[in-house]
Amino acid sequence: MGSPEEARKPDTQRLGPVLRRRDQVQAGTTDQRLLDTEGDSEWVHTDPWRVMRIQSEFVEGFGALAELPGAISVFGSARTPVDSPDYDAGVRIGRALVEAGFAVITGGGPGAMEAANKGARDAKGISVGLGIELPFEQGLNPHVDIGVNFRYFFVRKTMFVKYAQGFVVLPGGLGTLDELFEALTLVQTRKVTRFPIVLFGTAYWTGLIDWLRNTVVAQGKASEKDLLLFHVTDDVDEAVALVTKETGK
Repeated sequence: MGSPEEARKPDTQRLGPVLRRRDQVQAGTTDQRLLDTEGDSEWVHTDPWRVMRIQSEFVEGFGALAELPGAISVFGSARTPVDSPDYDAGVRIGRALVEAGFAVITGGGPGAMEAANKGARDAKGISVGLGIELPFEQGLNPHVDIGVNFRYFFVRKTMFVKYAQGFVVLPGGLGTLDELFEALTLVQTRKVTRFPIVLFGTAYWTGLIDWLRNTVVAQGKASEKDLLLFHVTDDVDEAVALVTKETGK
């Protein structure tokens, strides 16, 4: 009897759900390749392997956040100084949201995110940080009690929306604008319902709102009613009242 190596190469091969025939038949078996310690490691950089890592991030995020009570995601600049009015507003917003019965979710970084987490922690509420792998990673701020770090922005974005009942958006940069317009698009297209969006800081947001009204809406790129998808305020109590009213909490 000949050895397995001497056996004739099959014309048909089934590898789990995949069928291979003729020239596409591969040598060896899936288990053999799994247990083989030799060979190159380029497979860890392939798209199929990335899909598994993406899946694992969803599983970890869902597992960590599934039992959260009603929550509000708070966004704002990582560059907000600790001694600034915006930082103080973030602390007051985080505290007020907890007092209204919400958990607080942020991006877990410094600046405005840290402020909201600090306010939530000071009020003895649930303070969540969803971090992201970046070249200039600073880690989760010390006021985060439940933290999840993500590799992929789109997985992290899903968590912000799935486990929050609304957004409060402090002055921020490109990342903050990205989250804001993502949420506005989801509400506009009815991918999410009953999702209040509050922009905090009239002076900061007025220029953007004027551009939306006088350029985007005026040129027919959006509808006048789209400007009703968000609220603008300088008052912490009003911001919390707006998300509380729209979530029915």
